[in-house]
Amino acid sequence: MLNTADLPDDVAALKAMLIAAKAREAGKDAQMARKDERIERLEKLVAAFRQAAFGRKSEKSDPDQFDLALEDLETAMASIHAEDEADTPTGNRAIRPRAINRGSLPKHLPRVEEAIEPESLICACGGCLHCIGEDVSERLDIVPAQFRVIVTRRPKYACRACTDGVAQAPAPARLIQAGLPTEATIAHVLVSKYADHLPLYRQAQIMSRQGIDLDRSTLADWVGRAAFELRPVFDALIADLKRSTKLFMDETRAPVLDPGSRKTKIGYFWALARDDRPWGGGGPPGVAFTYAPGRGGQHAERILQGFAGVLQVDGYAGYNRLTAPDRVGPNIQLAYCWAHARRKLVEITRTGTAPIAEEGVRRIGELYRIEAELRGLNPEARLAGRQERSAPLIADMRTWLTHHRARVAGKSPLGEALNYIAKYWDGLCIFVADGRIEIDNNSVERTIRPIAMPRSFCPCRR
Repeated sequence: MLNTADLPDDVAALKAMLIAAKAREAGKDAQMARKDERIERLEKLVAAFRQAAFGRKSEKSDPDQFDLALEDLETAMASIHAEDEADTPTGNRAIRPRAINRGSLPKHLPRVEEAIEPESLICACGGCLHCIGEDVSERLDIVPAQFRVIVTRRPKYACRACTDGVAQAPAPARLIQAGLPTEATIAHVLVSKYADHLPLYRQAQIMSRQGIDLDRSTLADWVGRAAFELRPVFDALIADLKRSTKLFMDETRAPVLDPGSRKTKIGYFWALARDDRPWGGGGPPGVAFTYAPGRGGQHAERILQGFAGVLQVDGYAGYNRLTAPDRVGPNIQLAYCWAHARRKLVEITRTGTAPIAEEGVRRIGELYRIEAELRGLNPEARLAGRQERSAPLIADMRTWLTHHRARVAGKSPLGEALNYIAKYWDGLCIFVADGRIEIDNNSVERTIRPIAMPRSFCPCRR
């Protein structure tokens, strides 16, 4: 409460106090308005995040869009925290716990040491200060990409005593004869395009900011020539994969330019992968991508020419020709994916109460829990564990499946999901009889997801 005895008698001083009070009130009003605006912005971000996480299937965002919603929310919160800290006097700031990646900086990164010494090493008493310890902190630093020019000089030498000729070192081999780029530059363009999904025209824009004017078509020429040189590496990789006895395969759509029409058409990337780590196999993990103009089974057959063994796939019918009785070629056994079977049941549970589908999801979940405990063991131990624990569940599930298929309409969503499991039952159960086979083909789906990402997500749209 204001004490009138503390007010000055001078009119000018009273006016100054009144102006200062009004200024403080205006500042508080502006601060409250900013906070209200921040709260509204956060509420919108939370709503978008909830939609991405829990919305209906037809309205759900791509997993990458889900991550973007979370990133935007975390960014907005950090901005608000920083603004609040700036508005709060230094002495009144509360210590807020902050997420810290303490100790996570890799040891292989080079360290640049800097020592910050006090302004004076002379004590107030006149003596000399000596070091009794130190505080050490580490921060992650980045040196931006630096373009440089490699100048190659090849001196020419001649003899003064005779005219037998000129000696000069031969010119080093180049990936692109008489071209501008070094091999490291071409590798950077390839990684940026295929691993980081950075189109060539954007790479050209990045280079132009450094005064390097390169046309997109020039970069495309580099990529094409590099692809030619890398072809033997690809051939060796896919030949090594096909010498394995167990592989994964999957395919995904890839829009490609249709020459002459100025439009795109749908092509397909086929991924052939090996991952023997879950059972301690000796073959290193690897994946080879092949482009094909369509999704027909003949493309899978062409890619797999010479392979014999177990191929783990989803339920796409195009793979059926690989096991046709009249097929000429090595024997291929198809193992199917429980993740796809479970996915069809999960979709039904999202539309409302579905006790049969929920029961199916629970039963498949029990199989996955067993697999999690067996992962990393040798094939013999995995086989023994599956025979003891998973085989009885599989047998019980078959009875459950037969019972409910007889009760559910075949053309209903639940009927179609149950029919899918029944159709691929033998291939779904192969993993119980072979410790090398996985319960699903998620290994190859994880490798193909980065290829599919630009199809549904583009950072430039944000």
